Amino acid sequence: MANSKILTSEDKMKLRQPIDEYVGKIQKQIDVLRKDGTAKVLEYQNVIDGIKRDRTLTKGERENRISQYQVELEKAKAVENKNKDEISKLIADAENYLKAHFDKEYYTPVKESCAAEKVQAQEHYKERVAELERQHKEILSGLKEQKEIKDENYVYKNRLSNAKLELQKEYQAIKDEKHEAFSYKYHLIDMLRLSKFTFLETREQKWENYKYKFNTRSFFLQNGLYIAIILVFVALCIITPIKKGTPLLTYNNVLNILQQASPRMFLALGVAGLILLTGTDLSIGRMVGMGMTAATIIMHQGINTGTVFGHVFDFTGMSVGGRVFLALVVCVFLCTLFTTIAGFFTAKFQMHPFISTMANMLVIFGLVTYSTKGVSFGAIEASIPGMIIPKVNGFPTIILWAVAAVAIVWFIWNKTTFGKNLFAVGGNPEAAAVSGISVFGVMLGAFIMAGILYGFGAWLECARMVGSGSAAYGQGWEMDAIAACVVGGVSFTGGIGKISGVVTGVFIFTALTYSLTILGIDTNLQFVFSGIIILVAVTLDCLKYVQKK
Repeated sequence: MANSKILTSEDKMKLRQPIDEYVGKIQKQIDVLRKDGTAKVLEYQNVIDGIKRDRTLTKGERENRISQYQVELEKAKAVENKNKDEISKLIADAENYLKAHFDKEYYTPVKESCAAEKVQAQEHYKERVAELERQHKEILSGLKEQKEIKDENYVYKNRLSNAKLELQKEYQAIKDEKHEAFSYKYHLIDMLRLSKFTFLETREQKWENYKYKFNTRSFFLQNGLYIAIILVFVALCIITPIKKGTPLLTYNNVLNILQQASPRMFLALGVAGLILLTGTDLSIGRMVGMGMTAATIIMHQGINTGTVFGHVFDFTGMSVGGRVFLALVVCVFLCTLFTTIAGFFTAKFQMHPFISTMANMLVIFGLVTYSTKGVSFGAIEASIPGMIIPKVNGFPTIILWAVAAVAIVWFIWNKTTFGKNLFAVGGNPEAAAVSGISVFGVMLGAFIMAGILYGFGAWLECARMVGSGSAAYGQGWEMDAIAACVVGGVSFTGGIGKISGVVTGVFIFTALTYSLTILGIDTNLQFVFSGIIILVAVTLDCLKYVQKK
């Protein structure tokens, strides 16, 4: 019964022939109507774009040529507009025909044929395995020497492996056939509409491509860690009500997680750019401590009780708004100053960022501790958090700062020349240099951007914690930021990473830490959890890299 559904190549072409003839006839009419209209519009637009990019022409020559083609372009657009309605009717006619006939008369029979072919391939494989087993037993019955038996077992295993490979090849060929049949419909629509698809059509094609390319091993390699973490988090959600008598996933808890994650998002976004360049930054935590201290001194409630190099600062004469702005500027300036220094040594002398940022870490901690005698500067003005990160109906607006940071950095990474160069240099700095990209400029730019983000993160953390700045604050935060990037898929091999991955990594670590704290897990054991997650994440990253090589 299954064999009766199997179609030959000739059968499939016969099923498709009426569709090709009907839509092909309409396509020819559309091509004629587009010849002096849309086709010419595209041609002239490409020519004009080429003239604009041609640096061998003078400004006058460029404008003269563009004006000549602009005249022709307007004529072509007039023809295009004239034929627009007629072309739309022809396209609608072809699309209606496809909706009525394509799936019913072509794609569904092909799908059923592919399913039958798969069943047949499996049956043939079982028959082949059974035959190999029979032959193997027959051969073994005539052997007496141990070496001969061992050799025969080895040959038998190889034959089974070859049979399995043949089955997989057949499966892939069937899969290709089905995918090709599905894609043919969109090939026809592509020709009719000149690559203009609706949102649902685009989604449908993406889903089909995902299923076509899906590989179980690759899926678990890419998402295994996330699945494991989700399972751990689900287990925590089940255990917490039992042990603590309160649910973990409450509205307030979710807001608390997002609130804690927001300043850390700035730090992770900053170091992510350095990891893209196969670098890192060990000084993040110390920069947070430096920024927190500076911001607390400027926004302190009253005259500072502590000193900086023996000097007592008093900013109470300034307006609160002025102090808030000054604190931000100082935080950003100090963090950017030190990241620029590390970036200069890294880019100019090809020093590994591990060394340059470790030196930064030591210098910053030493300077801040020595200048402040290691004391905490207490609280900032009580009104300041309400100015910077007010709560609107219980919603912490600090989250909006993080959202803005994510949007801006996403734009820089994906929509600017600097962002494209960042990936190019991270992927292959030698090739990037040959193509004219300033490797020094990109590296220094990544460090400067990181410094700006660190400054904002420290400033927001100061507002969130209402001060309490000290040199010791932020210790270990660099590990959290780096770990969030690694878990989020930003690869230490360079040139690989997404902003969505960074965001996911930050949320994972913040949520896990928060959940373990609520459950009463010792802080030291939380470090063990974090260490295991980092190790697994980097292992999976290395496996992906080895697989690609």
